[in-house]
Amino acid sequence: MTQEKEIELIIGNSGRNFSGGTSITIQLLQYQNNLMKLAILGSSYMPKNYKTLTYLEFLLLTRKKLSNGKPRVFYTRRNDEMIQGLIAKYFFNSKIKIIFSSSAQRIHTKFTKWLISKMDSIVTTSNIAGSYLVKKPNIVIPHGIDTKRYVPVDNKEGVWNNLGFPGTFGIGIFGRVRYSKGVDILIDAAIKVLPENKSATIIICGETQTEDQHYKNKMLKKIKEANLQDRVLFLGKRPFEELPKLFQGVSVVAALSRNEGYGLTPLEGMSSGAAVLTSSAGVWKELVRDGVDGFVVDNDNVEQTADKLKFLIENRNMTKNMGENAAKYIHQKFSVKDEAEKIIGHIKEIRDA
Repeated sequence: MTQEKEIELIIGNSGRNFSGGTSITIQLLQYQNNLMKLAILGSSYMPKNYKTLTYLEFLLLTRKKLSNGKPRVFYTRRNDEMIQGLIAKYFFNSKIKIIFSSSAQRIHTKFTKWLISKMDSIVTTSNIAGSYLVKKPNIVIPHGIDTKRYVPVDNKEGVWNNLGFPGTFGIGIFGRVRYSKGVDILIDAAIKVLPENKSATIIICGETQTEDQHYKNKMLKKIKEANLQDRVLFLGKRPFEELPKLFQGVSVVAALSRNEGYGLTPLEGMSSGAAVLTSSAGVWKELVRDGVDGFVVDNDNVEQTADKLKFLIENRNMTKNMGENAAKYIHQKFSVKDEAEKIIGHIKEIRDA
């Protein structure tokens, strides 16, 4: 019996860009791989120590059931992956059950609703996301954080200094640089606040794609006009292994998306001992304890953002306490290990049903 024939779980990985979904997949793998034999459909951004499959290999693998007579399970997070699974199941007679995990907080298109209706099970990551689904989800499993990777440090100022950035108080925003992520809201707030707070520096860590370059250029012009180009820094896309140290160095993680499916970066910041400043998008209003872990502001509200940013910079002991509160909260309730165990438990239930 070859190892390939005994793969029980195939995880979809059709994304071309490194996204929150990609990050979630990678963080879960280290735990899921110990609980169930698995492979990933698609190799983009996947660590080399995990088995990946081409679509042809996926079709060949799933022609037959497992040696115990049970079907394999295909776990999907994207429309493309649902399509891949349905084509395999209904055109190539693959012996699979398909699970779709949804974080999106938006009204789905008719086509997406149809795809979802064909799934064997629906997992959602929050009650808010579940309310948008065409049928009631089978289970709610919140995303977790790799609490071994994102850990707090005793001396944030020291870590920040070792990173080589100006000032003594770091504020970070992480993710793709585009309008929907609300980076401009932080920039506009910073222009109001930073001139009177000389020790604070903002880093923007994330890729800017060609279609978003004009958006970035407009922000750069504003930053230069405010004479803040040495204290508001675009880092570009950084290697995955560098991210934990950046999170450890900043005292505040901002996440000001205008819309968001789930949004892991503030939780990664909280896990690393940073206070957070978030919009009400994604699950942040549901998960972040306003005034305890940081602050939640209204979407697209520069004035509120500037007010809370000013408070966090000028009241550093309280900001430090918020970061400590946040780290304890995430490590107790939102570990990726717990998420992985819950997902595998549900997969086994669906497989055996």
